[in-house]
Amino acid sequence: MVWYSFMRDPMRRRTKPSDKPEAHPLLRLVDPERVPVHVAIIMDGNGRWAKARGLQRMEGHKAGIEAVRQAVSAASNLGVRYLTLYAFSVENWKRPATEVRALFQLLQRFLRSEAESIMKNGVRFRTIGRTDDLPPSVKKLLREMEAKTAHAGGCTLTLALSYGGRTEIADACDGLVREALAGRLTAKVTEEDVARHLYAPDLPDPDLLIRTSGEYRVSNFLLWQIAYAELAILDIFWPDFTEEHFYEAVLDYQRRERRYGGVSPGTEGQGATGARSSS
Repeated sequence: MVWYSFMRDPMRRRTKPSDKPEAHPLLRLVDPERVPVHVAIIMDGNGRWAKARGLQRMEGHKAGIEAVRQAVSAASNLGVRYLTLYAFSVENWKRPATEVRALFQLLQRFLRSEAESIMKNGVRFRTIGRTDDLPPSVKKLLREMEAKTAHAGGCTLTLALSYGGRTEIADACDGLVREALAGRLTAKVTEEDVARHLYAPDLPDPDLLIRTSGEYRVSNFLLWQIAYAELAILDIFWPDFTEEHFYEAVLDYQRRERRYGGVSPGTEGQGATGARSSS
């Protein structure tokens, strides 16, 4: 795990869509052969970002929209195939009703404003979670976006909405029970059986999990899928997230050695030293 501390001006100028900036210099340092296939992000700190500026919480959520654009742009520039964003958890339903309504209104505005760009750039849009619990107007818009981009060949952008890792595993177990009662599951349950019943079984497990706000926890996000994900904890609030932070996290990911519980090649019987590694 790595902890970043970026001491930059939070009010710095962001790149406008009309600008045509040169490629970020950090891109030249990234090994294109070792880019993570799937990056997941816990977008944390909108409320604290707003509080630190004497603003209402919703202003933080609004500011976070630009950070989403930055993340999608960086993923596309790097060739990341899958980007999954934790947008609304099952626990978020406990927030004040006015804030929940405002969040979904903001989501709808974002989808409508970004629809053309998403389709133009070949992004496939998906959702995971108990989306049947969402407001009807939100569900309708989400389904339309999914249908319009179903055959896109670029990066797959997945929003986790009304999502919880434990809830997903419980729903998968419920699916297995139904399968067993129908007589279609007679052998011992395997990991593959559980994985088949996850919300999006065709999505590969995340290689890299990024969390903003400096908190060292995974907050019930993709608990099954992140078993061997590399973690990057950024000491910034989500509205301050930029493409540069994404590139820095990927560069650190590329400096790590992923062993998946094994040992480094050629180090059997030795004490492995040198590069950071994950077991």
